[in-house]
Amino acid sequence: MKLHQLRFFCEIVDQGMNVSSAAHALHTSQPSVSRQVQALETELGVEVFTRAKKRILGLTPPGAEVLRVARRMLQDSHNVTRIGQDFMSRADGELIIAASHTHTRYALPKVIKQFAKSHPSVRLSLRQGTPNQIVNWISTGQADLAISTQPLDPPAEVVFMRCYTVDRIVLVPARHPLLRLKRISLEDIVRYPLITYEAEFVGYGQDLRSFEKRGLKPNIVLRATDADVMKTYVREGLGVAIIAAMAYDPKHDAPSKALDASHLFPPNTIALEVRRHQYLRDYAYDFIELFEPALTREKVKAALFD
Repeated sequence: MKLHQLRFFCEIVDQGMNVSSAAHALHTSQPSVSRQVQALETELGVEVFTRAKKRILGLTPPGAEVLRVARRMLQDSHNVTRIGQDFMSRADGELIIAASHTHTRYALPKVIKQFAKSHPSVRLSLRQGTPNQIVNWISTGQADLAISTQPLDPPAEVVFMRCYTVDRIVLVPARHPLLRLKRISLEDIVRYPLITYEAEFVGYGQDLRSFEKRGLKPNIVLRATDADVMKTYVREGLGVAIIAAMAYDPKHDAPSKALDASHLFPPNTIALEVRRHQYLRDYAYDFIELFEPALTREKVKAALFD
């Protein structure tokens, strides 16, 4: 059994059971990928995929178990490489950070500026996505660290370390009727067209449940992944928006106004995401502590290798 056979196997799974896409991602040919998977199945004595003619439909029960171990083996192989890199050149390297638009735009700029100043030889990459995309990038090794809300069905191979909570506000256009109220209610909000996050964001489900508990059905006119897009449509008078409080700046977002909604919706818990058993370079721990000082190197290592 060879590591590249396991890598080809995992890549097919990551590409939605598409051998052609896996071959493209691995910079090889489709027949080569198929041959290596067949060799793996021959050596194991079991089939790892269910098939219909030449089409892969999914994993067999033993295939699911092989996938779990294969990912761990590939992670360990990657860790060995990183250990060598760490001791050969502690200052050089690459760090890939995945985060939602809100955190990329509002929470990370000062951290990244400070990190870049203290680690000028580290190449930083930012990937923006939804919570599900972000956790997938971590679980498949396409990102080193992530900052996001925890998805509803998180994979076991990803460790979530709590950082802080974020309240939500209701953003309204200038001179909106809601501004005349001292304390808004769900019944007040539901009277107006609503702009909110896409369905796969945790906040979306929490918001809907808050309305449903009161027997209310909001008129959602727009769902978006980008708080800046939501703010634009509020300014255009399309509706009122429920957004993360950190995404509002009274100076830059004028003339729109923010109304406190912490009494109406539960806060979102923001977590640092890292693949379990991943070896992190020294500078990755430095970045984590810049972002969340409470997550010391010792605490992060304990969470990754418990």
